[in-house]
Parts: sequence; structure tokens; C-alpha cells
Amino acid sequence: MYKVFNPELKDWPTLMRRPLHDLDLIKETVDEIFKNVKIYGDKSLIKYSKKFDKVDLKNLLVSDKKINNSQNDINPELKESIDIAFNNIYKFHKSQIFKSKKIETSPGVFCWHEKRPIENVGLYIPGGTAPLFSSVLMLAIPAMIAGCKNIVLCSPPNENAELHPAILYCAKLCKVNKVISVGGAQSIAAMSIGTKSVPKVNKIFGPGNQFVTYAKLKSINYNTAIDMPAGPSELLILADENANPDYIASDLLSQAEHGPDSQVMFISLSKPLVNEVEKCINDQIRILDRRDFINKSISNSKLMFFDDKIKAIDFINQYAPEHYIINTENESFFIDNIINAGSVFIGNYTPESVGDYASGTNHTLPTNGNAKQYSGVNLDSFLKTITFQKISKDGLLNISKTVETMANAEGLQAHKNAVSIRVKDL
Repeated sequence: MYKVFNPELKDWPTLMRRPLHDLDLIKETVDEIFKNVKIYGDKSLIKYSKKFDKVDLKNLLVSDKKINNSQNDINPELKESIDIAFNNIYKFHKSQIFKSKKIETSPGVFCWHEKRPIENVGLYIPGGTAPLFSSVLMLAIPAMIAGCKNIVLCSPPNENAELHPAILYCAKLCKVNKVISVGGAQSIAAMSIGTKSVPKVNKIFGPGNQFVTYAKLKSINYNTAIDMPAGPSELLILADENANPDYIASDLLSQAEHGPDSQVMFISLSKPLVNEVEKCINDQIRILDRRDFINKSISNSKLMFFDDKIKAIDFINQYAPEHYIINTENESFFIDNIINAGSVFIGNYTPESVGDYASGTNHTLPTNGNAKQYSGVNLDSFLKTITFQKISKDGLLNISKTVETMANAEGLQAHKNAVSIRVKDL
């Protein structure tokens, strides 16, 4: 990992840079996928599954029988763990239910707003090097609580042209309506456009690689919303001399193993701690299975020292990490002053991986600095807000002059008249 001490302000943008990709190649590939999905529908999805996933698909849709029997295909310990995670995630998202109240803004003028579910939602569950069944819980649980009418799940098949049974079991728990064994940008195109097997949805959720991220951005052209541009995983840890270097190293490695384009950052308020953490990383990496991925992502990553806590938090806010771990004695300063982050983990005993699986918070979070303008997935992500108002006769008389004066000033005579004609009758 690259080490830097008290970096100058002019060097910050370079240090914050995420792994770069050939955007022209990504754009060209995804544009071609959308074009073919629009023309050829399911046939193109089968073709792309063979090309990218090396599988011959006979059926895109996973049968209800296979979903219902999925719990028999996972070991009891995993099933129990999924059930516990389900309950914790459900509790946390259930607590986000909004309770509306009417406000009398002026005498006789009542306004309120209510939440309504997005009817059709699409969930993208990454497969590839690891079947992320935990993402099913993170996305489908709030969709279920919100009351979404149709929940469609797409995920890339394994070498046997099947989805991992844990993905299917989580889909069963969350009452997903359709499970489709198609992944990559082609599944995003299918949910954006609609095919015989894949319904068109109103909003697409879920993380993915750069191709999936670009495809989600392109889906907006097909009147399909997205949760956020969520790309490769990233983690930033802030620590002082009181932190445990072994814990820090383990957290950095846990995110580095997601893939070669992941990025992890360590900011230390103690200069000796930088070298201690580096040593712990080198010690721990030897026993990990995904060493190849980790070594590539570590090359995108940095160890930094700041002797000024204000500069440290300024850097963190500009970087806007997806995951942010605070491991300092004076944690309140860094909690109170964080503005841009997807999810925050506090203290020695709050590893990021607990949030990934079972604490209850959502792990679908903004990456690549998008925490400056996006929130992570939550219950509201699956809801629309509709405003209501009801005005009495006295209420209209009370507010009529205000509206008539403003409409007249804007030169909108019909707007003014819609009020005046009623006032005249009153």
C-alpha cells in the first residue's frame, strides 16, 4: 500500500482518486447490450449469459418449486444465520415507517403528505466471484415492508446455470415475486426495457461492477429510476494510537477482498500506527483465500498520517467514503463532524462486516464519492411521497388574496381566475 504523511492540500484530489476504468469500452459494450435487448429480448439475454457467464440457459425464470425447496439445499447453520439477519434488518427498516400528520398552514388550509409504494421494483444481486445473498435481504426486506406490488430479482447464474440456494431462500423469505437467472448489464437492460421473461420495472436497486453501474445510469433513458450509482466497494478507517492494528488490518482486508477494483484507505492520527497496520496486513493476507483479489485492490489503496484532526476530517468529507470506521478515543468529534459517508461504524468492536450482514443497517451504499449527494438504501427508497391538501370555504377566503396577487404578478390570469371565480360565489 502507498504511504503518505501529512499530504498537502494540492495532492488530495490525486489521493482520493478511485480505480480508473476504460469508460469508452464500458459505454460501447453497454450501449450494444441495450440495443440488442430491445430488439431481441430473451434471446439476447441467453446469448449474453453464454458470452459473459459461460452458461447455456434453458429457462431464465427460476421455478417456484426450486425457490420453495431452497431451504433444503442450504445447511441448517446458514439458514439460522440468515433468519437472524432477516429479523434484525426487518426491525431496523420497519422502524423507518413514516407517520403522517395534517398541518393547518393557515386557518382552514390543511396540508399533509403520505407515502405510497413504488409498484414495480427490480433488484440486482451480484454473483460473479461470490453470490451476495445478503444483498437480497438488504433490498427485498424494505421493498416488502414498503408494500411494493411486484419485486423482480435478477442475478447471474453459476457454472451450472443455477442461482445459489441461499439467494433463493432469501428471496422466499422476502416474498420476491420473480427470480431470474440473468446478471450483468443485460439484466439491467431487461428490467429497464422489459422482455417476455423480465418485466419492466419502475426503479432498479443494487450494487455491481462498472458495467452494471453504467447500465443503471443508462436505464434512466427508459423511464426507470435507480437507487444510486453504486459501484465497487470501498472503506475508509480513521484511528489513533489507542486502536488495535490487527483489527484495523482485518477490516481493510475484509473490503479489499470484494474485488480488484475495490479501494481501502487508512487514515491514522499516529505515525507509528501506520507501519504497525501495514505489518498486520502483510501477516494476515497470507492466510486468506482471495489473496489475488486483495493484492490487486491493495494496489489502489493508501495508508496516510495526519497530525491535525481537522485536516483529517476535511479529507474524509471530501473523499466521502461508502463505509467509514471511527476508531479513536475522541470519537464524538469525528461523529459530529462527518458530513459525507454512506454508513458509519464506531469503536473497536464494530467491524464493517457486521453491517454487511446482520446488524440491521443497509449495506447498499453510495460509492465513488456519491455519498456527497446520495443516501444508502432505506425504506423511503421504495416509497413515493404524495402531498395532499384540503381547503374550507373560510380557508380559501383567507388565502385568496395572496394567491391572486402572486398569480397576477406572474401574468398567469387563468391561475388568478381559478381562485377569483370561487371567491365571487362565496
